[in-house]
Amino acid sequence: MPIIKSAKKRVRVAKKAAVRNSKTKRTLKGALKSFHAVVTGGKDSSKAQSKAQSALDKAVKKGVIHKNKAARKKKQLAAKAKASGTKPAKKTVAKKAAPAKKPAAKKTTAKKTTKKK
Repeated sequence: MPIIKSAKKRVRVAKKAAVRNSKTKRTLKGALKSFHAVVTGGKDSSKAQSKAQSALDKAVKKGVIHKNKAARKKKQLAAKAKASGTKPAKKTVAKKAAPAKKPAAKKTTAKKTTKKK
């Protein structure tokens, strides 16, 4: 057991991170297993594939797996879905709506007044 206060805190933080990471890994494994079950069952796998891709993206975002590994897994998912005869799910990226532009205010220039002497 650590004696130093900062080391004690690191132990607590590491425990929390381990729980968080294991939960993310568990959901990722579940999503991948459900996708494989759907593919082997011969059903439409587009919904299961999108859930699996989403789980992969979340795992990358949380730092559980490397981004290249996630890209490789996504490619494998798409290939397996295509081989089973269903269309691969396409990840749609929602575009952000541009904020409404305010009308440009007209700048008024102050006229110089000269004093006559």
